[in-house]
Amino acid sequence: MSDMTTIARPYAKAAFDFAVENNALAQWAEMLTFAGAVATDDTMQDILDSGYAADKLAEIFVSVCSEQLDEFGHNLIKVMAVNGRLNALPDVCGEFMLMKHEHEKTIEAMVISAIALDENQLDAISAKLEQRLARKVMLTCSVDETLIAGVVIRAGDLVIDNSVRGKLNRLSDTLLS
Repeated sequence: MSDMTTIARPYAKAAFDFAVENNALAQWAEMLTFAGAVATDDTMQDILDSGYAADKLAEIFVSVCSEQLDEFGHNLIKVMAVNGRLNALPDVCGEFMLMKHEHEKTIEAMVISAIALDENQLDAISAKLEQRLARKVMLTCSVDETLIAGVVIRAGDLVIDNSVRGKLNRLSDTLLS
């Protein structure tokens, strides 16, 4: 576990609890995603590392994110600035999203295929994953022609490599051992 994850978890938990209490999970997910993206920007990184006072950092950050954050989002930014933790915002967003997915019983799955998949194939993959994981699955698809054929599916810690390249690699490992 990284130091930033340890730092981010209490902020994410507080934001998550507040969002659940106020029935605003989607709104907080959007706010934290935006704030996390701003925090990773090179120019903002330079500002965060510049040594400005906490109130000045909070003011700059809030002015950049102003329309994307509500008053409670502004308060989170101010608290994180006072504690010198604005660099942890991307990790706060990541932790928040994990809590959100766990709460909603959803999971994001990455499907990498050798060719573009049609809707029927994606529906079949989604249905099988939902049955196996007992969660609602949100698919993100991409094409990697180096797979030769087949798919690689990543959902959390689960990796299903049903590609020809993967099978050739496993065959090679077996023959060499």
